[in-house]
Amino acid sequence: MKNRCKQLLAALAAAAILLAAAGCGSSESAAQGDDSLKKVLQAGQLVLGLDTEFPPMGFIDETGEIVGFDIDVAREVCSRLGVTLVPKGIDWDHKEEELNSGAIDCIWNGMSVTPERAAAMNLSEPYMNNEQIFVVLGDSDVKEMQDLIGRRVGVQVSSTSQEALEASALYADVVVVASETHQENVRKLKEGEVDAILVDSVAAFYSVFSSDQLYYILPESLGQEEYAIGFRKGDQALRDRVQEIIGDMKADGTLGQISKKWFGSDITIVK
Repeated sequence: MKNRCKQLLAALAAAAILLAAAGCGSSESAAQGDDSLKKVLQAGQLVLGLDTEFPPMGFIDETGEIVGFDIDVAREVCSRLGVTLVPKGIDWDHKEEELNSGAIDCIWNGMSVTPERAAAMNLSEPYMNNEQIFVVLGDSDVKEMQDLIGRRVGVQVSSTSQEALEASALYADVVVVASETHQENVRKLKEGEVDAILVDSVAAFYSVFSSDQLYYILPESLGQEEYAIGFRKGDQALRDRVQEIIGDMKADGTLGQISKKWFGSDITIVK
């Protein structure tokens, strides 16, 4: 009986070793199975998905070219990767579907970090801070948030601005006017279709300083945010290489130079 027990224990121990080895092997295979970086290098291009009406992060200029802070950073990343940047306009309301279908390699367009997006994508480390702020025309009698009660407030569909407003105590007391794009949201404010818009501070400050229109920014905000790049869940190799290059750009001053071009100073938070 003792011999039988010893034989049984030995067999169980051997099986445990085999299972552990198999587990390690499958783990290594999974890691080796991430060919996201290899695919981009072989294709010779990185397809970047963006809302083409979100200045200064990414937008179409007067010549029809897609430009912006994120575009300049991504172009430099691609140069160091040895591939071509291909900016592709997408429906922001369906950005996750565009990413998961393989139509784009990443979402890189002033995208705020949220728990839902972190669950749906493999996010980079944050590279810029942001706030949700209210903007009104310069001659508006709206001077603080409580003045918005009963007024029309514009937001972009599927944006964190819309989410922040819906989660706020103010939501029940305003008329929400949703627009498909940031630019449409701004147009409605200029033309008096809304009394205020809730937008990313980065976009708002750019609009204020690059326009002849006089604007006023309310002193209160609806919360702090951070911008990050979104990759597919399994694309760890691509995500990590892009992150590494951005870190190098921060260290050698290139990232700061691009930020100064668009914002007048280095407002990036890359470590």
